[in-house]
Amino acid sequence: MPSTPGTPTGRRRHRVREEALTEILSTGRRLLVEEGPAAVTLRAIAREMGMTAPALYRYYAAHRDLIQALASSLYDELATTLAAARDRHPTSEPGRQLGEVCRELRRWALAHPREFGLLFAKPLTDADTAPGAAAHDPGWRFGGVVLDLMVQLWHHGNIKPPADLDPAWTVQLEEVREHLSGEPVPLEVIYVFVSCWARLYGAVAVEVFGHLDFALTDPAPLFDHTVRDILTALGEPRTAPR
Repeated sequence: MPSTPGTPTGRRRHRVREEALTEILSTGRRLLVEEGPAAVTLRAIAREMGMTAPALYRYYAAHRDLIQALASSLYDELATTLAAARDRHPTSEPGRQLGEVCRELRRWALAHPREFGLLFAKPLTDADTAPGAAAHDPGWRFGGVVLDLMVQLWHHGNIKPPADLDPAWTVQLEEVREHLSGEPVPLEVIYVFVSCWARLYGAVAVEVFGHLDFALTDPAPLFDHTVRDILTALGEPRTAPR
């Protein structure tokens, strides 16, 4: 007779499965860090764990499922890390909180370049966050740490969006507004949010991927300047990185 989740046998099987899933993702991450994304395959993980590939398919039926699960785990880790950085400052100071979050994103990315690449480099379509993908919601949980602080700054009333935005393309920003928990943020302000995120991501990515090595031995001052510009665009000109 098959066991049910509430029975001792069912609970034991659930625990064993969860432990196996944790080990699979841990092994996949180690392969990613040591050898790069091409090394993260079901067959390689099975070999590292002393399993057969068919046995591993009971947990992940395809490579895409594995990468989505790994990406989801990394997004959760990053969201937790950024939330902890945010909480180093009082909620009454969202500008300081956002500055700390920006710096923590850079620190995490520089400490975990292969993980950052899996989440944010393209084309790595198996790790994408398109609607319907398993990593979509975890990706938005990470993004929500940044976006929620931007919304709080908008409430201060100091953001001055461009006055000449074409409504034919600002409608593309509607999906972002859907993740704002009912906040009536104008699309022109969401444009500012997205522009600030693009600057933040660009500043982090260009350093992580080594594209500033030709010019700078220490990109930190440039990053601090970028954060100041972002906070100014969000209506916090007096908030500087510390």
